[in-house]
Amino acid sequence: MHGRATLNLYDASLARSPLLASAELPKSREGDPVFAEPWQAAVFAMTVRLHEQGVFSWSEWTEALSTELYKPGRRPDGSDYYECWVAALSRLLTELSIVSSSELEALVKSWKRAAEATPHGKPIVLDSDPLR
Repeated sequence: MHGRATLNLYDASLARSPLLASAELPKSREGDPVFAEPWQAAVFAMTVRLHEQGVFSWSEWTEALSTELYKPGRRPDGSDYYECWVAALSRLLTELSIVSSSELEALVKSWKRAAEATPHGKPIVLDSDPLR
């Protein structure tokens, strides 16, 4: 998988987390996590931070991620790895009643509207959603 580490200095501390040893992350030759897109680094950082704050145990997380990783229909090249992270995190937060599925669905729709309203080359922010 091609990509580069995109964590900033603050987030780079997450890359040294002992939890990383149990995760099968795509890694560089130096052993650092590789992220092809900034959102991949963001979902990784959110997951680790939520675990560190006690929202879920690491065994709960690995079970949720494993469920997604072993679902049929995955891309053979593994390029959907972080999409599995998003699906696992969404499902886990819903199961733990941290967020409802309707709240997640509304947020996804809001991001899509924001993306459609954002000029090419500009960062997508939720404030760009015309319905917010």
